[in-house]
Amino acid sequence: MRKKNQVQQGLPFLSQDTNDTVKVVKKDAIKFLQEMPDESVDVVITDPAYSGMNQHLKLGKGRIVGDYKAKGVEGAWFKEFHDTPENYNVFLSETHRVLKPDSHLFLMFDSYSMLTLGPLVRNFFNVKNLIVWDKLNLGMGHYFRRQTELILFACKGKRPLTRRDIPDILRIKRIHNAKYPTQKPVELFQALIASSKAKTDSEYLVCDPFVGSGSSAIAAIRQQCSFIGADISDEAIKISRNRISQFRALQIDILQPVSAVSPDLQKIYWDES
Repeated sequence: MRKKNQVQQGLPFLSQDTNDTVKVVKKDAIKFLQEMPDESVDVVITDPAYSGMNQHLKLGKGRIVGDYKAKGVEGAWFKEFHDTPENYNVFLSETHRVLKPDSHLFLMFDSYSMLTLGPLVRNFFNVKNLIVWDKLNLGMGHYFRRQTELILFACKGKRPLTRRDIPDILRIKRIHNAKYPTQKPVELFQALIASSKAKTDSEYLVCDPFVGSGSSAIAAIRQQCSFIGADISDEAIKISRNRISQFRALQIDILQPVSAVSPDLQKIYWDES
């Protein structure tokens, strides 16, 4: 029986190292997907750095993403994904190609990008539901302040969820004073992976083309999955690789040492034995 946090062996198309089951590469998301084999991943879960909200909803002296000053390009942490319909159609087409038949896609959206880009997903996938992430605390925002984010759930082919008691609202605290902008809690990714990965799946590859701080990678390891991810930001690659390395060596998450879930508010179905 596999130990907790142990993953299956081998990502042969990623590396000559047959024990390499978690990989993060520095690449543009679309180029990264274009270089992957057809039907090679089991689920795509990702949080693109959309430019739409920033370009259309400038707040005060800064922007939602743009005021995170630091180690990236032109004074920002990372390059945004230019989410024109043309770019997004290529992204969705490549995502569809690399996913195996009968698989799941979880796409995180801000409210503006959901309105402008969400409808395009139907051109490539069977859209099944919209999941609400309740962050439990008020965030930034104009007019109505943001307490939620949206996750579009879609299928390539047909694949049921692993259980029938999963709500479409996930109540998981956002990360306060995060060391990386837009860092999302690991438990959010664990909840999505667990809803897709069946107990009979001895091998399961999670893909995140916008890996950011690496929360999706930590979640994949915790759920006994392999992982492949990419980011165009040097800082994201440095942070996520170090986080993964520390977690695999010491079982300590250096960016999120405390759980973001209260069992009184959210059933922790992804951690049931």
